[in-house]
Amino acid sequence: MAVPQRRTSKTRRDMRRTHFKLAVPGMVKCEQCGELKISHRVCKTCGTYKGREIVKA
Repeated sequence: MAVPQRRTSKTRRDMRRTHFKLAVPGMVKCEQCGELKISHRVCKTCGTYKGREIVKA
């Protein structure tokens, strides 16, 4: 079994972990109701996508 020869420094550990952050999805305003929604998705509030009603509210 592989065992590290020496302790990893806090700086090296933190530099490795900087890439583990979560990404925030792109949010845009709905054209119909003005609520924030994820782009290229149907609005959860009013049920429209690209100006057309997809889901009956």
